[in-house]
Amino acid sequence: MATLGLAIALWMACLSPAGAALNDDKNDGNIFALYAGNGSIVPPTTSLAQSLTAHRPTLLVFYLDDSRDCKQFSTTVSELQSYYGRVATIVPVNSDSILPGQDYSETDPGYYYKGRVPQSVIFDQSGTVRFDESGQVAFEALDSVFREIFDLLPRSESVELKRRPVNEVNTELR
Repeated sequence: MATLGLAIALWMACLSPAGAALNDDKNDGNIFALYAGNGSIVPPTTSLAQSLTAHRPTLLVFYLDDSRDCKQFSTTVSELQSYYGRVATIVPVNSDSILPGQDYSETDPGYYYKGRVPQSVIFDQSGTVRFDESGQVAFEALDSVFREIFDLLPRSESVELKRRPVNEVNTELR
């Protein structure tokens, strides 16, 4: 009888929810689908090499699915895609896929990885790095770089882009 009780308890433990959330470092799966309301970002439709060869401005984003900072930053990446996704390429790279000690070329994401997530790298049409920063980078900072690349009016002289809530989680991030 004790064995049956132990078996049932173990089975129930396996069925319990993972308990991951926006403000923890537990893995819940695709953070872009769960927290940014945009599962189309992962996997990327274009590689960094393809984007650079096509002379498209590119946002390279290093992330981890089990990072609180990356979960929170995923809404910023999704928002950038909503404004610039038709004219720029967004290449999210799970940093677990970057092998340490490897030699990477300038067309491989590993060449630019600094070991911290989230990390955002923006390339212009010529493949020149125009922005490279780790951590919670504000939407406005990334938007300003894209505005320069596309020769748009600076934020101070243009209509402010308004954020639209994507889902319940996203509305709580404001």
